[in-house]
Parts: sequence; structure tokens; C-alpha cells
Amino acid sequence: MAERYDIAIIGAGMAGASLAAELAPHASVVVLEAEDRPGYHATGRSAAFWEECYGGPDVVPLTLASGPYLRERGFLAQRGALYVGRDEDCSALDHFMMRFANSGATIERLHAAELAQRLPGLRPEWTGAVWEPACADIDVGALHAHYLTAMRKGGVRLVTRASLAAASRTGDGWRLKTTGGTEFAADLLVNASGAWADDVARIAGVNPIGIEPKRRTVAQLRIDPLPPRDLPLVLDISGKFYFRPESGRLWLSPHDEEPSPPCDAAPEELAVATAIARLEQVVDWRIEQVEHKWAGLRSFAPDRLPVYGPDPRNAGFFWFAGQGGFGIQTAPAAARLGAQIILGLPHDDMTQTLDRSRYSPDRFG
Repeated sequence: MAERYDIAIIGAGMAGASLAAELAPHASVVVLEAEDRPGYHATGRSAAFWEECYGGPDVVPLTLASGPYLRERGFLAQRGALYVGRDEDCSALDHFMMRFANSGATIERLHAAELAQRLPGLRPEWTGAVWEPACADIDVGALHAHYLTAMRKGGVRLVTRASLAAASRTGDGWRLKTTGGTEFAADLLVNASGAWADDVARIAGVNPIGIEPKRRTVAQLRIDPLPPRDLPLVLDISGKFYFRPESGRLWLSPHDEEPSPPCDAAPEELAVATAIARLEQVVDWRIEQVEHKWAGLRSFAPDRLPVYGPDPRNAGFFWFAGQGGFGIQTAPAAARLGAQIILGLPHDDMTQTLDRSRYSPDRFG
């Protein structure tokens, strides 16, 4: 006989683990994870920063609402961020300032002299920037472990090597079957499966939303001189690169978004070479070695906003997906909001600034 739970969550990455932890005090929950261990895909391959403007103005409320939770528990280390540009990017920098002017993010326009002080070795053609002082590194591993521990203490059952093979509606909920043959029953099915979100919907007989995985590449470089420990996160205002220091090395990305099927993403040599070529146009540092490279999938809904809420045609199917590259930094507020929607609870101090309708799947019709 199938084990029965109030809620079954598909996926034990940051999304699934954080939501399960929030639900645990209120419901019986099982989390089904396809891999041998939770967080193998996007969660374990994050560039690991909390940046107020990342994801756009409509994501800022989720990021800001998550900030106090992350800071108070020691998951953030202050760094600061620079969006940099050349003379021809002046209008883009000004537009950025206008776009986020009323978002709640703290940003400041910098000019050449101020920029050069914050970024040693900067080439002279880079003459302007937007400074975001609140940007911080995230201890992603510790945050994920925090939520996994919380959900286990709350009685959540985690089942690994349990890829969803079949899901059918019954008179009182869902009957689920994994590829290993184990069966579960649940009143509510939550789709927190990241790049596999549309595939899980299809298995459940629910119309996909059009959540598209896109590959993001990161390389770890040994450079000369060593990057200063207090070097800010540096992002191109045109979206062509970002880099930051990490344990005496430099993490560099070409900010690529290559469409990909859901898979165990691997870095491509061309993406790494592109990133290095772009870095060499920004600073005069000498690259000594590419020590490591990896890739992860960031998954986007058609409007690039996350999707939190019951499916408009199937209230027993709950979307918790499409979190792009900002799923880690928004995890506390997103999980709290998702749990409140599922449980029919009102907003609290963390979520009071969030508009549920902004992220609802109802917006797709």
C-alpha cells in the first residue's frame, strides 16, 4: 500500500528543501529527489551571491524580504557589487539607475575615478559604474543544509534516487510512482523540480508553462596579481560577464544563457574562452591557469519571473519553479510565501511586501 502524505514535493534542491522546511510544522510531507543527494544540479553550482538588483525590479521584493533571514543566521558575507560600463554604456548605466530607482535597492552612480579605486587594474576605457553596497556572498551549502536539517527535524521524509515516473489523480489526491517502483499518495503535488518543471507537469497531466532551462558557465582562474579579498562582485552593465574573488582565486562567467534540455549540464570550452577574452578587455591581470570549470541550468518562465501557486486548471498541482539565477538569494521569502499560499495563511513580517498575484501561474491563462 502506498505511503500517504498531505504534500509530496518533487525536488530537494534549495526550492524543495526550503519549502518543505516551512511546511513541516503544519503538514506531513515527503520530498522525492531524483539524484543520489539533494542539491546536485543548480543549487550545488551557484555563483553564490546575494545581489539586490539581480533578476530585475519584480524580483527585488523577494530578495529584500529574504535579506534579514540570511544575515541574522550568518549566511551572508558583505562584498558589494559594481555594474561597470564604458563611455558608450553611459545611457545603459543611467537607465539602470532609473529602472531600480523606486525598487528599494540601494544603488549609487560612480564615475571613472571612484570606479578605479574600487577595481585595481581596470583598463581606462571603463569609465562608469553603478555601485551596490549591500551585495554579499552566500554560503549556499550552509543554507541548503540548514533547510534540509529543518525539514528532517520537522518530520519530512526525504527519498533520494526517486525520479518521478508516473502521477495520476485519484478521488482523494495523487498516486505517485518513482522509477524504482516505490509508490506514494498525497493530497497535493508540488513541482519544485527546477529544469525538469515542465517535464514533471507533463507526467502529472498538467499543461506545461514553458519553463526553459538555460546553461550558465563558470570558471575558476588563478590570476596574477591575486584578487584582493575585498574585491566587489563585478558585472557588465550589458550582461556579458561577471566575476568575483573566491578563496584567492577568481570566479568568472560569460553570463551565458544557452537553451538546454534538462540534464547534468557540462561547461563548453567556447564559453570559458569567451569569458576569458571578455575579462582581458576589462582588467590587465595575467591569467595563469583555468583550475576548474562547471555549468548549471537556470530555468526561466516566459516572463522571467518565478512561478508560485496552484495550477489554474488543477488546484491539486502547485508550481514552485522558474526561479532563474535568483532562486538561492530569494529562498527564505519564496519558501515562506509558497507555504502561506498552500496552507491558506496570511502574510507575515517577512512576506508582507510581496504581491502573490505577481508570481501566480494564473498570469499565463
